[in-house]
Parts: sequence; C-alpha cells; structure tokens
Amino acid sequence: MNILIFGPNGSGKGTQGNLVKAKYNLAHIESGAIFREHIGGGTELGKKAKAYIDRGDLVPDDITIPMVLETLKTKGAEGWLLDGFPRNMVQAQKLWDALQQEGMKLDYVIEILLPREVAKNRIMGRRLCKNNNNHPNNIFIDAIKPAGDVCRVCGGELSARSDDQDETAINKRHDIYYNTVDGTLAAAYFYKDLAAKGQTKYVELNGEGSIDSIKETLIASLA
Repeated sequence: MNILIFGPNGSGKGTQGNLVKAKYNLAHIESGAIFREHIGGGTELGKKAKAYIDRGDLVPDDITIPMVLETLKTKGAEGWLLDGFPRNMVQAQKLWDALQQEGMKLDYVIEILLPREVAKNRIMGRRLCKNNNNHPNNIFIDAIKPAGDVCRVCGGELSARSDDQDETAINKRHDIYYNTVDGTLAAAYFYKDLAAKGQTKYVELNGEGSIDSIKETLIASLA
C-alpha cells in the first residue's frame, strides 16, 4: 500500500502517520529524511542537492523528485507513506508523472482537515514534559490539557519550545500550506481531482477529533 499524507503543522499528521505505519508495516518516509539520507550518504543526487543548499538556494524539482523516487523504491519496497512532499502544485504534478513512469501505484491520499486558527493554537499550546517529550500536553486541547504547569501524565515540569511560540514563523508555514492556488493544499487538491477520475483514492479526516477517533476513521477508510 502506497500513501501520501497531507495536513498542516499542528494537525497530528505525524501521529496518524506513525499509527498507519505500524498498522500496515509501511515505510514512513519524511521529506527531510530523504535529503539527509542522500546528502549524508554522498549519493550523486545528494551531492547535487548539497551544492544548491550550500549556496542557500532551493533544490530544483529535477533533483528532488528523483531523490524521492529512489528512496521510495529502496525503503518502501513493501509499501510507503510519504509525508511532507509534495509541497506545491508543480511538485504534485511532477511526482504523479514520475510515479506513472516508474509504474508505481498511489493507492491513497490522506488529507487531515483542520481550520487554520485551530492549527496555530495547537502549535502554540504544545508543552513538553521534562521527563518524556512524548507525554501529550496541550493547553488548548481539553482532552490533554495539563494540570497547571505540570505534566498531566507524570507530573513532570513542562516547557514550551521557542519555535512553537513564534507566531510569525507559524504563519509563514501555514501561508504555504493553506494556499489553494499553488501551495500545499493546491497539491492535495490535484490528487483529489485524480481521485474523482478513479486514478487514486482520497480520504478526508476531521482533524478536530480525538487521536483515537481519527485513527478509527482512517483505518476504516483504508480497509
């Protein structure tokens, strides 16, 4: 099973991705890891990408797409879940064409729906437990709201990441994601149009639900 997953920062995309990975034994492939693997491994594509990065330039799609495909083939032979790519309409089209040329099927595209203001609040409300960062604490989510300044799970000291409190940076990332003309949502809608033609399947999830309720809906949709 091969899956693309879309969702804004703060939507729980990583959590749901990990649940799907465990359920179906998929390779969970994140875009950042693809770059690290190729650059760290000194591949020819990695060397080309590094040259652009070292100059402070964006890596062009004709290098990025082959890196993505190579990683999908080598890491995801038994199925993959691609997270964090494509980020815009052009990349969505190029990735689809490349998958078709390689004879690789895209079984599902998942979009986690979440209003922009809710997504921002979730990011800014995240709190990290000193004892275990995986303990869920968020001052804006009733189900995992901490007890004052201590972890709701273990009572450990809580803190907030500085980048989670940078509203300007959050808005910039969300400007890209919620752009329905040529941004990330435009990329998701490209696949939604393909699904309407029967070329893949498109699953929409209500990101305002609980982790368990979203998981149940997702697993039922993939069955």
